[in-house]
Amino acid sequence: MKPEISIDGVRARAFEIPTDKREADGTLSWTSTTLVLVEVAAGDKVGLGYTYSDASVVGLVNSKLAPIVKGMDALAPGRAWLAMQRAVRNLGREGLAATAISAADTALYDLKARLLEVPLVSLLGAVRREIPIYGSGGFTSYSDRELAEQLGGWVAEQGCAYVKMKVGSEPARDPHRVKVARQAIGDRAVLFVDANGAYGEKQALSLAEAFAEQGVGWFEEPVSSDDLVSLGTIRRRVPSPIDVAAGEYAYTTDYVRAMLQAEAVDVQQSDVTRCGGITGFLQIAALCEAFHTDLSGHCAPALHLHVACAAPRLRHLEWFHDHVRIEHMLFEGAPRACDGRIAPDLSRPGNGLQFKHRDAERYAVGGAS
Repeated sequence: MKPEISIDGVRARAFEIPTDKREADGTLSWTSTTLVLVEVAAGDKVGLGYTYSDASVVGLVNSKLAPIVKGMDALAPGRAWLAMQRAVRNLGREGLAATAISAADTALYDLKARLLEVPLVSLLGAVRREIPIYGSGGFTSYSDRELAEQLGGWVAEQGCAYVKMKVGSEPARDPHRVKVARQAIGDRAVLFVDANGAYGEKQALSLAEAFAEQGVGWFEEPVSSDDLVSLGTIRRRVPSPIDVAAGEYAYTTDYVRAMLQAEAVDVQQSDVTRCGGITGFLQIAALCEAFHTDLSGHCAPALHLHVACAAPRLRHLEWFHDHVRIEHMLFEGAPRACDGRIAPDLSRPGNGLQFKHRDAERYAVGGAS
């Protein structure tokens, strides 16, 4: 039996990166994005993970999770995951606690793969060699011209077969904006829309008819994903061929099980930076296999890539404009799209990423930890 390799330390830091222009969806507007980086060390090897969350997560990782993880076996990330889940019991496992655990868990798996000197996908067990992506952005804050240029560019320049736009902030204008997007991409790609829970049930069903006329194939969070009854009603009544998707705000496997049992979605979404990391994502992937429901990875494509290649029935990953930009700014080894797909670099150990500490320092918030 291989001897245990003790974890020497855990460190979290936060970085706030301005957007390239104001971004908005159906229920929120923002001008910056915060990335919380977690590094876990064992000897001369360091694993990294991260989450897109709030800078307050740094304190949660450093004060609550780090003392538990330190000294544990670096080759047993599942054991550390369970200990972290128990540690936040009285805080609540969802929300900020879930994002903190997600960042730590992805770092632990990266560390294990680096210690074994193998790509993370090889450690997890590859099901596929590459992943289809869908270009995602089309913010409600964009002009018609900006919307058309971005979506059209993903199709023409990166070969995306699917592109997604935001809707919901001005429902009366949404059919017009969808028409602009359709004209920009022509028949070369499937158009997705994402309301981020902005609509009511009847409003969503009415707009689905208009969206179907423009060939929309995906309606994400037409209503709040907490309203599983309405979500299920919409799923059963939207015109073909629209698929209803949700799940990006699922922080626990229990919530995903409830969503699947309610038959609320055609495609289950999950976010490795929120759902409990690699451990949580694989649990959700197993649920999707059991319920014969496709899984789609939400945002953070560089962090999803390896685990997505190990999920049994994954449909695609979200190539989210803001996160793609940040991951290429701050990480060496971030994937590049080719013909609408991304693939792991099997010549690099772990998740293949190296954080550019010097480049990132200008965005640091809260000081060193």
